[in-house]
Amino acid sequence: MAERVKKPEWLKVNFGATGRYTETKRIVDEHKLHTICSSGRCPNVGECWGKGTATFMIGGEICTRSCKFCNTMTGRPLPLNAEEPISVAQSIALMKLNHAVITSVDRDDLLDLGASHWASTICEIKRLNPETTIEVLIPDFQGKSELVDLVVQAAPNIISHNMETVKRITPMVRSAANYDTSLSVLKQIADGGIACKSGIMVGLGETPDEVEELMNDLYQTGCRIMTIGQYLQPTHRHYPVAEYVTPLQFANYKELALSKGFSKVESAPLVRSSYHAEKHILK
Repeated sequence: MAERVKKPEWLKVNFGATGRYTETKRIVDEHKLHTICSSGRCPNVGECWGKGTATFMIGGEICTRSCKFCNTMTGRPLPLNAEEPISVAQSIALMKLNHAVITSVDRDDLLDLGASHWASTICEIKRLNPETTIEVLIPDFQGKSELVDLVVQAAPNIISHNMETVKRITPMVRSAANYDTSLSVLKQIADGGIACKSGIMVGLGETPDEVEELMNDLYQTGCRIMTIGQYLQPTHRHYPVAEYVTPLQFANYKELALSKGFSKVESAPLVRSSYHAEKHILK
């Protein structure tokens, strides 16, 4: 058995509950909302909830896929909750969010893979929160362009779809998603005139050259917003951490991406897809 890589000091999180954190948690619990902050064991939950922000996860809390890096439950999902779009929109209003982030589990069990539920949620958020900007982090919808287009036509401010990792490692950690399919989804988003965003994890065994190759592939799709964070193994059953990338290397990745023409780049050990998302609205 390979020796486990020791977690360095720079990955320690100083978590402290605040009044705003408690209020955000109350709203999430009261409305029976699912958040990736909790299910994904995000290291920034204290900071984000303390500011009254959260990334809502729609489509339930059970995913039809079983990616080796993800802590979301896998299995047979329950039927969609038809009231979820309005519930999420109402909660955003209660939280008085300036910028809302929505993601979802994969729903490969549904005929439209959940795309119409996505569109309904975006429309409800706009109806009840006309001043709130919206970012959505979508699945690949199996690369079906007509389903991706349902989200594009709903016109959120940012559409994100994560590449997750470099091309070589993709088959090892993503249970169903395909590297080239994800690139085609991102290209469709950018071609539709929506700000396009993607995120990756490092520390899975990739090389800097492979990360640069991914940056080039992303840029060619029209994607101009990128996040880079350290992979953290959720449990012993998940894919092991190959290395803890240094803060200096994260800074180098950010400088490289900006030099290639990316407009917004978040690159640091604890960065996740929605970290500082409100700053990614392109002015």
